[in-house]
Amino acid sequence: MPAHRLAPDIAEESGDDVLAAERAHLAAARAALRAMREHAESLSPDAAGDWVSQEILRHALDQRIAALADLPDTPLFFGRLDRSADDDLPHTIHVGRRHVHDGSGRPLVIDWRAPVSRAFYQAGPADPMGVRLRRRFGHRGGELTAYEDEHLDRGEPLGTSRILTEEIERPRTGPMRDIVATIQPDQDEIVRRDLGRTVCVQGAPGTGKTAVGLHRAAYLLFTHRERLQRDGVLIVGPNRAFLGYISAVLPALGEVTVEQTTVADLLGATGNVADEDPETAAIKGDARMAAVLRRALWAHVTKPEEGLVYTKGASRYRVADYEVSEIVASLRGTGRYGPGRAALAQRLAHEVLVRMERRGEAPDDRVQDAVARSQPVRRLLDRIWPRLTPQQVLFRLYSDPDFLAAAARNDLTAAERERLLWRRPYRSARSARWTAADAALLDELADLIERTPSLAHIVVDEAQDLSPMQLRAIGRRCRAGSATVLGDLAQGTTPWSARSWQEVLGHLGVAGGEVTELVVGFRVPREVLDFAARLLPAIAPGLAAPRSLRPGAGSLTVRPAAMLAEALPDAVRAALAREGSIGVIAADAAVPAVCAALDGVPYAPLGPDGGADGRVVVVPATLAKGLEYDHVIVVEPAEIAEAEPRGLTRLYVVLTRAVTSLTVLHTRPLPAPLAV
Repeated sequence: MPAHRLAPDIAEESGDDVLAAERAHLAAARAALRAMREHAESLSPDAAGDWVSQEILRHALDQRIAALADLPDTPLFFGRLDRSADDDLPHTIHVGRRHVHDGSGRPLVIDWRAPVSRAFYQAGPADPMGVRLRRRFGHRGGELTAYEDEHLDRGEPLGTSRILTEEIERPRTGPMRDIVATIQPDQDEIVRRDLGRTVCVQGAPGTGKTAVGLHRAAYLLFTHRERLQRDGVLIVGPNRAFLGYISAVLPALGEVTVEQTTVADLLGATGNVADEDPETAAIKGDARMAAVLRRALWAHVTKPEEGLVYTKGASRYRVADYEVSEIVASLRGTGRYGPGRAALAQRLAHEVLVRMERRGEAPDDRVQDAVARSQPVRRLLDRIWPRLTPQQVLFRLYSDPDFLAAAARNDLTAAERERLLWRRPYRSARSARWTAADAALLDELADLIERTPSLAHIVVDEAQDLSPMQLRAIGRRCRAGSATVLGDLAQGTTPWSARSWQEVLGHLGVAGGEVTELVVGFRVPREVLDFAARLLPAIAPGLAAPRSLRPGAGSLTVRPAAMLAEALPDAVRAALAREGSIGVIAADAAVPAVCAALDGVPYAPLGPDGGADGRVVVVPATLAKGLEYDHVIVVEPAEIAEAEPRGLTRLYVVLTRAVTSLTVLHTRPLPAPLAV
């Protein structure tokens, strides 16, 4: 791509001179970044005193070195601001993915998250924000190829940015890229929300809600570095394939410490997980189970039938049964189960010490601790406040109909309780096989027993698909922090999919969170989005149809076929003739047949753990959520719609994965809403 100048109104220097100067600045910035990295690599953790401090310093240096990596196919900056503001800040600022300074400390690139960089995204003729000129750069690989200027001080209306449009529409292969060069003003407002605020983003396909959530995490790490690195940031996605797709975004922004996980991994629902019918899973995921579990746990605390007798030498100290009952009653249900048991031991020991003092003794705290740990106290605790694991409580709940009925009270119907009871007997909680829905219940019980540690911030994507009990599990992990909640009510594919975002925020425990909406798409062509939106009246009648800024004329092909085995390879070869990634999406059960039909065409199947390499990826419909491909070929929409109870919703998800072209191949009639 030849270097070219897009701005027609710079009189003081030619386009070639501008590009030459900017390329020289880029070269200087790259050299400075190398020097910063070399300096970090030269530092030795041995300077720390002890071994622990050395390991901490070594870990910090490794993170610093990783954060200073230069991406050879991406320029260090994507924009420039010429400022007219009269302050101590530089009048010319290059905005990029990370801060770069030279040997004297002079900034060559300013981080896009810095307050002064906000004008790059928000400034306009009506409010220039102290900016005289905004310049955008086009690039190919790591080389600057074009520039485009906007003179904000002239009050001229902004036209369509060719560089911005090309960057948004640029074909992509591999994982998701960052969007720092193309963040729109409404997206930037969400990204820069304060840490103390939980934000819920309802985003139609192609509106960039996932990227907004990731960039908000990067912004908060920049703005509140010390707290977030201390207390932690977590990204929660729907599956590992999705996490693989987004895995490169934060490291590209210099953030290499953020943990990314699925809900299943977070709750331990991996490995040998038992299958379960959707109806039973929906009952287990219902918020009513929280009250059932609380009653089931505290039902294990029983009324004492005898008091405590503690012997020390020739002396015996007795705490009567009614006194023990009063202590238990004062502690039961007032806090968590585990600390309550420990508090009971201390309270009993205190009563013994009171009796010792009445006899003229002078016991101290060490004596009280010894009494609390003594065998008589432990035996009494085991009878009236036994030590429990979450698995033991849930095992009893599923195994004992009377215990389940007592714990459920009026929260569950008789039919629902019958569904929860195990059909096959397990000998013990240790031998039981738990389901994915059980994992959230076990996590709830674990928190009732011992408090779950809280993180500073959590980003949860596809939140509309989480059950109330899964949302409660995530919510208690940001109890002392905040969250960014992302999703689309129209893409809910689980039996318990949310009907409103206020409902989701309530289950997370942040009912006061802010709900905002992204309705304008930048990635999915309008022709494709309009076709998929025909499903909305059937799957989400309360939502307005999304809009796209990209007309995408000719981006949609709906092709009847006599034999898919012949039509599919031809469609894939046609897509291969164009630039970009290709996703072939089919109902999960049809994937083997699709792979067989592609014999002779190079492809990679996408599994639950992700990791599919190559231009052509065969994607099961249930793993498509959150992914994007330049060219998507959807095989037999009717099979996708019939494969599960919310199959039309799944089909809506599948049809909106395309960012350049969508080809729909079918031998059977299309689902009725699409046949209009």
